Amino acid sequence: MTSNKTMDDTFKSKQRREWDSVSAGWRKWWPVIEEGARPVSERLLSMAGLSEGQSVLDIATGIGEPAVSAARRVGPGGSVVATDMSPGMLTVARERAADLGLENITFEEVDGEEIDFAGRVFDAALCRWGLMFMPAPEDALARVRGHLRPGGAFAAAVWGAPPQVPFLSTPMAVIRDALKFTPPPGAPGLFSLSDPARLDRLFTSAGYADVRIENVQAVFSLPSVEDFIRYLQDVAGPIVTLLADQPPERRAEIWRAISDAMRLHAGADSILAMSNTAICISGRA
Repeated sequence: MTSNKTMDDTFKSKQRREWDSVSAGWRKWWPVIEEGARPVSERLLSMAGLSEGQSVLDIATGIGEPAVSAARRVGPGGSVVATDMSPGMLTVARERAADLGLENITFEEVDGEEIDFAGRVFDAALCRWGLMFMPAPEDALARVRGHLRPGGAFAAAVWGAPPQVPFLSTPMAVIRDALKFTPPPGAPGLFSLSDPARLDRLFTSAGYADVRIENVQAVFSLPSVEDFIRYLQDVAGPIVTLLADQPPERRAEIWRAISDAMRLHAGADSILAMSNTAICISGRA
């Protein structure tokens, strides 16, 4: 148990550094990110049944989504508490909320597996693309349920299987082939919760009822492959970390290989617009 806890803490420290290191990139690219992610955020709000005046908890909010969307939905009479383990990402989230004049949202630096609001309960909870990065998502699910009022819903999104998410799986496949890298079985990551049956079991085992699963398409669009490479270099902390130890010439070679692979997905006008499957799941406390 102690060994597993130490390993998880080491992994989380590495994650925190990775996300902090790319927070400025997320600030730069958030219009592109949120334009593509909007259908997923909107579906999560609907699955959670958000309405004016409600209190909402957002886990692993990153640069503030779907917390910002939730704050708009619940209005001035409602409230949102948004958490993340990365102080760098939360800085961007706070700036975005302030720029939008949202005064009903607060941000807390908290590990999603360790949230504890001293008995506070919420009407609903959200988590977009965060659960799959957690070493013990079942812990987060249990903690969230403990903070929901009876009947309150938790709606979360994770990525589907790699072939359904070419925007991310294509560059990852190139890198893994180039570095002969295979993640350990069961390791947290982009596609660790892409099995709907496992998701259903996790929610059910954590005590959620009325579990529902839906697929939602997220289309990310960039003017060119060159723009995509710049985007990836700015926002993809895990990828940057994987390539950090490579000699400059090797890194450049791998980025060229990623560019070549992505050009196969570009249109005749060079625009890169790729549809990706997000799995949205909800359950009630």
